[in-house]
Amino acid sequence: MKKIEAIIKPFKLDDVREALGEIGISGMTVSEVKGFGRQKGHTELYRGAEYVVDFLPKVKLELVVNDDDVENCIEAINRSAKTGKIGDGKIFVTPVERVIRIRTGEENEEAI
Repeated sequence: MKKIEAIIKPFKLDDVREALGEIGISGMTVSEVKGFGRQKGHTELYRGAEYVVDFLPKVKLELVVNDDDVENCIEAINRSAKTGKIGDGKIFVTPVERVIRIRTGEENEEAI
């Protein structure tokens, strides 16, 4: 099993969720986060005063999938989140040792 974390632009969330749904992935956790990479921040003007916005709004998706589904998930996220502009985001894949469904006690593949 692998955990896939993707940091994407907020307006791409529906496209990504739809693309994952088309390949049979229905469960995920979504968080609103802030951050920056190469995109850095930007300067905004508010009531005549200039200020720097260091952390930009992003969305973080987290899903745990079977090893067989990892490449399809990465492809779906990459295809649907991509705008071709700086700040499109990143995808991280890490191993998961154990999953337990609290309600039933099911473990690992049965729990996801």
